[in-house]
Amino acid sequence: MTTTSPTRPVRLWEDGFALDPYGYYAALRAQGPVGRAELAPGVPAFVVTERRAALELLRDTDTFSHDPRPWESTVAEDSPVLGMMRWRPNSLFADGAAHVRYRASLIDAFERIEPHDLRARVHRAVHVLVSRIGPRGQADLVGEFARPLMALVFNSLFGLPEGQSERLDRALGMMMEGGAQAAEGEAEFGGYVLELIAAKAESRGDDLPSWLLDHPAGLSPEEVAWQVFLTLGAGHEPTANLVSNALSRILGTSVYYSTLTSGARPVMDAVVEVLHHETPLANYGIHYARSPVTFHGAWITPAMPVVVSYGALAHFAEQEVVSGRHPKDASHLSWSAGPHACPVKQHTLLIATEAIERLTLWLPDLEPVVAREQLTWRPGPFHRSLTSLPVRFSPRSPDQPGDLS
Repeated sequence: MTTTSPTRPVRLWEDGFALDPYGYYAALRAQGPVGRAELAPGVPAFVVTERRAALELLRDTDTFSHDPRPWESTVAEDSPVLGMMRWRPNSLFADGAAHVRYRASLIDAFERIEPHDLRARVHRAVHVLVSRIGPRGQADLVGEFARPLMALVFNSLFGLPEGQSERLDRALGMMMEGGAQAAEGEAEFGGYVLELIAAKAESRGDDLPSWLLDHPAGLSPEEVAWQVFLTLGAGHEPTANLVSNALSRILGTSVYYSTLTSGARPVMDAVVEVLHHETPLANYGIHYARSPVTFHGAWITPAMPVVVSYGALAHFAEQEVVSGRHPKDASHLSWSAGPHACPVKQHTLLIATEAIERLTLWLPDLEPVVAREQLTWRPGPFHRSLTSLPVRFSPRSPDQPGDLS
């Protein structure tokens, strides 16, 4: 990686960060609990890499806000990270009563999804995808399974036809990676959501947007559009990464995979390992000081983003365990903490574990083509996401007699 001194911002937008983020996290930690970084060229931020500081930040709603508008006025309109960070009227960027109102509507809507119904949607999506890849005997479990699976599942939950899933997948991928294509991805995803809400406002269905439109909180169609914008993005991309990262761990360790397929070690173990050590949304949880403040040695103004590095927190916690210095609390923070903690983590865990279990039941002899240490990762400051996960297996079709239904 590029040598970075403690006085120079650590460039999370460099290609080297995707290749080996841990060296970059070490450079941040060398500055103290809060280090100076760049999320994109010319876009500075502070990054929190120490657990105690992270929890203090996540829980201190008096000192810190989620409203990025003071920062937005300082950033060029074509900034590649603006799509992930600009203010929108939804629960992610709201504080106080507005946040409570938006969050309650989302929780109520997701509570209407019964676990057996969500499980059935995942099983159907796996069936669709295995029908495509199974007869070939080889596949990319990122591009041909994890990502399209999430598009199929979330399209189903949001009342859209399967034919729209590729559009969703493509737009979110471009927006998350940043770079030159970020604005195009944001525009395409925004158009996708607006079309969806317009259709549901005209004719309700048995789906999340319709439930939000009819929620007692009285959200306007525009507010519903922005809740959907958030929920689709936050549901699709990190969950796809959770599935592919877990599959890479399972397939990259022969003992792990043999015990998994025999039922001795559940899929949940692999998913929890990823959340601890290779969390899909590595750097987010963005906050802004309400007024200038000193925080763990850093002088922070309202126009400076403060990013929680869940990836760094997990990495340094793992180092302490390996070295025998067990942290007092080794639980991961992948779901965040405080008022903005993930409200639908059980849904996410169900989708990820069911997807992996169903895939390994259909294709029980999955074998990686590339060693795990040679896999490559997508660029971008926010996520930990594989570019591909090539595998081979005995050709098989879900429609063969005697197969699972």
